[in-house]
Amino acid sequence: MKTKAPIKKVNIVIDCADAGVMSKFYSKILNWECTHPHANGWAAITSPSGMVIAFQEVENYTTPVWPWQEGKQGQMLHLDFYVDNLEEAVQFAIESGAKLASEQYYKTSRTMIDPAGHPFCLDTDKPE
Repeated sequence: MKTKAPIKKVNIVIDCADAGVMSKFYSKILNWECTHPHANGWAAITSPSGMVIAFQEVENYTTPVWPWQEGKQGQMLHLDFYVDNLEEAVQFAIESGAKLASEQYYKTSRTMIDPAGHPFCLDTDKPE
């Protein structure tokens, strides 16, 4: 008999230097509500379905480097967002505070850098 896992919900927590900046950025690009305003070193946004992304300030935060470089803080995870119009999504992300990563590897996605230096990808479902 298979035992049911006791976990009922998963939240994502992203380390950063400024939780307020990060919550505003992701709230804007995802159109999610800022449900936990910046206070006491953290903030969070919530999707209409209840998924939460929280941002936690870390003392002496080190911005990750992408792509990986020997001896530098690399990414520990990244988020993928699926979009219908790639170029429109890239422009919106840039206007919201993201940067286009200097290295790109695929025609159907763009790697972006959020305000804390974390890479994230904008992807389409279209094959290359």
